[in-house]
Amino acid sequence: MWLMAVSLPLLPAFIMVLRRYRVKAAALCHGALAWALRLVRWRVCVRSTHAFVFSQCTHGKADSVLETFDLYADTHPSLCISPQIGQAVDEVIRHICPQRVLELGMHCGYTSIRLLRLLPPAGRLITVELDPFTADLGEEIILVAGFKHSQFRVLTCSSAEAIPTLRPFLEPDQGTSKGLDLVLMDHDPQQYLPDLLALEREELLRPSGCSLLLVHRNPRAQDLKEILDHIRVRADCFCIKAELRSMTEIFYQKGSTDR
Repeated sequence: MWLMAVSLPLLPAFIMVLRRYRVKAAALCHGALAWALRLVRWRVCVRSTHAFVFSQCTHGKADSVLETFDLYADTHPSLCISPQIGQAVDEVIRHICPQRVLELGMHCGYTSIRLLRLLPPAGRLITVELDPFTADLGEEIILVAGFKHSQFRVLTCSSAEAIPTLRPFLEPDQGTSKGLDLVLMDHDPQQYLPDLLALEREELLRPSGCSLLLVHRNPRAQDLKEILDHIRVRADCFCIKAELRSMTEIFYQKGSTDR
Protein backbone atom coordinates (compact mmCIF):
# COMPACT_ATOMS: atom_id res chain seq x y z
CA MET A 1 0.00 0.00 0.00
CA TRP A 2 2.75 2.44 0.90
CA LEU A 3 4.43 1.80 -2.45
CA MET A 4 1.21 2.65 -4.28
CA ALA A 5 0.77 5.78 -2.21
CA VAL A 6 4.30 6.93 -3.06
CA SER A 7 4.07 6.09 -6.77
CA LEU A 8 0.63 7.55 -7.53
CA PRO A 9 1.80 11.21 -7.42
CA LEU A 10 4.57 10.31 -9.89
CA LEU A 11 2.20 8.69 -12.37
CA PRO A 12 1.35 11.86 -14.36
CA ALA A 13 5.04 12.68 -14.74
CA PHE A 14 5.78 9.12 -15.89
CA ILE A 15 2.97 9.28 -18.48
CA MET A 16 4.24 12.64 -19.75
CA VAL A 17 7.80 11.32 -20.12
CA LEU A 18 6.52 8.18 -21.83
CA ARG A 19 4.53 10.22 -24.34
CA ARG A 20 7.43 12.54 -25.03
CA TYR A 21 9.96 9.78 -25.61
CA ARG A 22 7.68 7.04 -26.92
CA VAL A 23 9.41 6.97 -30.32
CA LYS A 24 12.83 6.54 -28.75
CA ALA A 25 11.49 3.98 -26.27
CA ALA A 26 9.89 2.01 -29.09
CA ALA A 27 13.13 2.12 -31.07
CA LEU A 28 15.09 0.87 -28.07
CA CYS A 29 12.64 -1.98 -27.51
CA HIS A 30 12.72 -2.88 -31.19
CA GLY A 31 16.52 -2.84 -31.20
CA ALA A 32 16.73 -5.02 -28.10
CA LEU A 33 14.25 -7.50 -29.57
CA ALA A 34 16.12 -7.63 -32.89
CA TRP A 35 19.42 -8.22 -31.08
CA ALA A 36 17.89 -11.02 -29.01
CA LEU A 37 16.47 -12.69 -32.12
CA ARG A 38 19.84 -12.47 -33.90
CA LEU A 39 21.56 -14.02 -30.90
CA VAL A 40 19.05 -16.88 -30.80
CA ARG A 41 19.43 -17.53 -34.56
CA TRP A 42 23.22 -17.32 -34.21
CA ARG A 43 23.31 -19.87 -31.39
CA VAL A 44 20.91 -22.23 -33.17
CA CYS A 45 23.19 -22.09 -36.23
CA VAL A 46 26.31 -22.67 -34.12
CA ARG A 47 24.72 -25.56 -32.22
CA SER A 48 23.46 -27.33 -35.35
CA THR A 49 26.79 -26.86 -37.15
CA HIS A 50 28.70 -28.18 -34.15
CA ALA A 51 26.41 -31.21 -33.77
CA PHE A 52 26.76 -32.17 -37.43
CA VAL A 53 30.54 -31.76 -37.58
CA PHE A 54 31.12 -33.50 -34.24
CA SER A 55 29.06 -36.53 -35.24
CA GLN A 56 30.10 -36.85 -38.90
CA CYS A 57 33.83 -36.04 -39.02
CA THR A 58 36.77 -38.31 -38.30
CA HIS A 59 38.08 -37.18 -34.92
CA GLY A 60 41.74 -36.25 -34.87
CA LYS A 61 41.81 -35.43 -38.60
CA ALA A 62 41.78 -31.69 -39.35
CA ASP A 63 41.07 -32.15 -43.06
CA SER A 64 38.09 -34.38 -42.28
CA VAL A 65 36.69 -31.73 -39.92
CA LEU A 66 37.01 -29.06 -42.63
CA GLU A 67 35.42 -31.28 -45.25
CA THR A 68 32.51 -31.96 -42.88
CA PHE A 69 32.07 -28.21 -42.31
CA ASP A 70 31.91 -27.71 -46.10
CA LEU A 71 29.46 -30.60 -46.45
CA TYR A 72 27.17 -29.03 -43.87
CA ALA A 73 27.39 -25.60 -45.56
CA ASP A 74 26.26 -27.11 -48.88
CA THR A 75 22.74 -27.60 -47.53
CA HIS A 76 22.45 -25.41 -44.42
CA PRO A 77 22.98 -21.77 -43.43
CA SER A 78 26.52 -21.49 -42.12
CA LEU A 79 28.65 -18.92 -40.33
CA CYS A 80 31.84 -20.34 -41.85
CA ILE A 81 33.80 -18.62 -44.57
CA SER A 82 33.43 -20.22 -48.00
CA PRO A 83 35.93 -22.84 -49.18
CA GLN A 84 37.11 -20.32 -51.80
CA ILE A 85 37.98 -17.74 -49.14
CA GLY A 86 39.46 -20.55 -47.04
CA GLN A 87 41.80 -21.43 -49.90
CA ALA A 88 42.81 -17.77 -50.22
CA VAL A 89 43.62 -17.73 -46.50
CA ASP A 90 45.67 -20.92 -46.98
CA GLU A 91 47.70 -19.25 -49.75
CA VAL A 92 48.55 -16.31 -47.50
CA ILE A 93 49.62 -18.61 -44.67
CA ARG A 94 51.81 -20.71 -46.96
CA HIS A 95 53.40 -17.56 -48.35
CA ILE A 96 54.22 -15.76 -45.09
CA CYS A 97 54.67 -18.80 -42.78
CA PRO A 98 53.35 -16.98 -39.68
CA GLN A 99 54.30 -17.99 -36.16
CA ARG A 100 51.98 -15.75 -34.13
CA VAL A 101 48.42 -15.41 -35.42
CA LEU A 102 45.45 -13.49 -34.03
CA GLU A 103 41.91 -14.38 -35.11
CA LEU A 104 39.12 -11.94 -34.19
CA GLY A 105 35.81 -13.79 -34.54
CA MET A 106 35.97 -17.52 -33.91
CA HIS A 107 32.47 -18.51 -35.07
CA CYS A 108 32.37 -22.33 -35.20
CA GLY A 109 36.13 -22.94 -35.27
CA TYR A 110 36.35 -23.53 -39.04
CA THR A 111 38.88 -20.79 -39.80
CA SER A 112 40.79 -21.57 -36.60
CA ILE A 113 41.39 -25.10 -37.87
CA ARG A 114 42.42 -23.85 -41.33
CA LEU A 115 44.97 -21.59 -39.64
CA LEU A 116 46.29 -24.13 -37.14
CA ARG A 117 46.87 -26.93 -39.61
CA LEU A 118 49.32 -24.79 -41.61
CA LEU A 119 51.26 -23.23 -38.73
CA PRO A 120 54.82 -24.42 -38.03
CA PRO A 121 55.48 -26.49 -34.88
CA ALA A 122 56.36 -23.34 -32.93
CA GLY A 123 53.30 -21.47 -34.26
CA ARG A 124 50.56 -20.28 -31.93
CA LEU A 125 47.00 -19.05 -32.53
CA ILE A 126 45.06 -16.66 -30.32
CA THR A 127 41.38 -16.61 -31.20
CA VAL A 128 38.92 -14.11 -29.71
CA GLU A 129 35.19 -14.77 -29.51
CA LEU A 130 32.69 -12.54 -27.72
CA ASP A 131 29.93 -15.12 -27.22
CA PRO A 132 30.84 -17.73 -24.53
CA PHE A 133 28.48 -20.34 -26.03
CA THR A 134 30.13 -20.06 -29.45
CA ALA A 135 33.61 -20.02 -27.91
CA ASP A 136 32.99 -23.25 -25.97
CA LEU A 137 31.66 -25.18 -28.98
CA GLY A 138 34.35 -23.79 -31.28
CA GLU A 139 37.09 -24.77 -28.85
CA GLU A 140 35.69 -28.30 -28.64
CA ILE A 141 35.76 -28.63 -32.44
CA ILE A 142 39.40 -27.43 -32.53
CA LEU A 143 40.28 -30.18 -30.05
CA VAL A 144 38.26 -32.70 -32.08
CA ALA A 145 40.42 -31.74 -35.09
CA GLY A 146 43.46 -32.98 -33.18
CA PHE A 147 45.04 -29.76 -31.89
CA LYS A 148 46.24 -29.23 -28.32
CA HIS A 149 45.73 -26.33 -25.96
CA SER A 150 49.48 -25.64 -26.18
CA GLN A 151 48.91 -24.64 -29.83
CA PHE A 152 46.07 -22.18 -29.34
CA ARG A 153 44.36 -19.94 -26.82
CA VAL A 154 40.69 -18.93 -26.79
CA LEU A 155 39.83 -15.55 -25.24
CA THR A 156 36.14 -15.12 -24.48
CA CYS A 157 35.64 -11.35 -24.53
CA SER A 158 35.30 -8.48 -26.96
CA SER A 159 38.18 -7.62 -29.27
CA ALA A 160 38.51 -4.24 -27.53
CA GLU A 161 38.99 -6.03 -24.21
CA ALA A 162 41.32 -8.69 -25.62
CA ILE A 163 43.84 -6.57 -27.52
CA PRO A 164 45.39 -4.75 -24.50
CA THR A 165 45.98 -8.14 -22.81
CA LEU A 166 47.76 -9.88 -25.69
CA ARG A 167 51.37 -8.95 -25.03
CA PRO A 168 52.06 -11.78 -22.52
CA PHE A 169 50.88 -14.30 -25.15
CA LEU A 170 53.31 -12.88 -27.70
CA GLU A 171 56.58 -13.12 -25.82
CA PRO A 172 58.93 -14.67 -28.38
CA ASP A 173 60.22 -18.18 -27.88
CA GLN A 174 63.67 -19.04 -29.14
CA GLY A 175 63.72 -18.63 -32.90
CA THR A 176 60.27 -16.99 -33.13
CA SER A 177 59.39 -13.46 -34.12
CA LYS A 178 58.22 -10.67 -31.84
CA GLY A 179 54.65 -9.51 -32.41
CA LEU A 180 51.87 -10.78 -34.64
CA ASP A 181 52.68 -12.08 -38.10
CA LEU A 182 49.04 -12.41 -39.17
CA VAL A 183 45.74 -10.91 -38.02
CA LEU A 184 42.46 -12.25 -39.40
CA MET A 185 39.43 -10.03 -38.73
CA ASP A 186 36.11 -11.81 -39.08
CA HIS A 187 34.03 -10.21 -36.34
CA ASP A 188 32.08 -6.92 -36.27
CA PRO A 189 33.14 -4.81 -39.29
CA GLN A 190 32.51 -1.66 -37.26
CA GLN A 191 35.38 -2.79 -35.03
CA TYR A 192 37.89 -3.34 -37.84
CA LEU A 193 39.34 0.18 -37.75
CA PRO A 194 39.23 0.66 -33.94
CA ASP A 195 40.90 -2.72 -33.48
CA LEU A 196 43.59 -1.97 -36.05
CA LEU A 197 44.32 1.32 -34.28
CA ALA A 198 44.46 -0.53 -30.94
CA LEU A 199 46.87 -3.14 -32.35
CA GLU A 200 49.12 -0.33 -33.55
CA ARG A 201 48.84 1.55 -30.28
CA GLU A 202 49.80 -1.57 -28.30
CA GLU A 203 52.65 -2.24 -30.78
CA LEU A 204 51.43 -5.80 -31.38
CA LEU A 205 51.99 -5.89 -35.16
CA ARG A 206 55.41 -7.24 -36.11
CA PRO A 207 57.36 -4.14 -37.22
CA SER A 208 59.21 -5.99 -39.98
CA GLY A 209 55.95 -7.13 -41.57
CA CYS A 210 52.46 -8.29 -40.63
CA SER A 211 49.60 -9.38 -42.88
CA LEU A 212 46.01 -8.47 -42.10
CA LEU A 213 43.05 -10.30 -43.63
CA LEU A 214 39.68 -8.53 -43.53
CA VAL A 215 36.74 -10.86 -44.16
CA HIS A 216 33.61 -9.25 -45.66
CA ARG A 217 30.34 -10.72 -44.36
CA ASN A 218 27.91 -8.35 -46.07
CA PRO A 219 29.21 -5.32 -44.15
CA ARG A 220 27.94 -1.81 -44.70
CA ALA A 221 30.00 0.00 -47.31
CA GLN A 222 30.86 2.66 -44.72
CA ASP A 223 32.43 0.10 -42.36
CA LEU A 224 34.97 -1.02 -44.96
CA LYS A 225 35.45 2.49 -46.34
CA GLU A 226 36.70 3.74 -42.97
CA ILE A 227 39.45 1.17 -42.58
CA LEU A 228 40.44 1.21 -46.26
CA ASP A 229 40.63 5.01 -46.23
CA HIS A 230 42.90 4.74 -43.19
CA ILE A 231 45.10 2.22 -45.01
CA ARG A 232 45.42 4.44 -48.08
CA VAL A 233 46.29 7.52 -46.02
CA ARG A 234 48.95 5.56 -44.12
CA ALA A 235 50.94 4.58 -47.19
CA ASP A 236 54.13 4.78 -45.12
CA CYS A 237 53.05 1.66 -43.21
CA PHE A 238 50.22 -0.03 -45.10
CA CYS A 239 49.44 -1.29 -48.56
CA ILE A 240 46.55 -3.29 -50.01
CA LYS A 241 47.99 -6.48 -51.50
CA ALA A 242 44.80 -8.17 -52.73
CA GLU A 243 41.08 -7.38 -52.88
CA LEU A 244 38.78 -10.34 -53.33
CA ARG A 245 35.01 -10.39 -53.29
CA SER A 246 34.85 -11.46 -49.65
CA MET A 247 38.33 -10.67 -48.31
CA THR A 248 40.96 -7.95 -48.43
CA GLU A 249 44.64 -8.62 -47.72
CA ILE A 250 46.66 -5.76 -46.23
CA PHE A 251 50.37 -5.66 -45.49
CA TYR A 252 51.84 -3.66 -42.58
CA GLN A 253 55.49 -2.71 -42.20
CA LYS A 254 56.45 0.01 -39.78
CA GLY A 255 57.94 3.11 -41.29
CA SER A 256 58.73 1.68 -44.72
CA THR A 257 57.22 1.99 -48.18
CA ASP A 258 59.53 -0.67 -49.56
CA ARG A 259 57.35 -3.71 -50.32
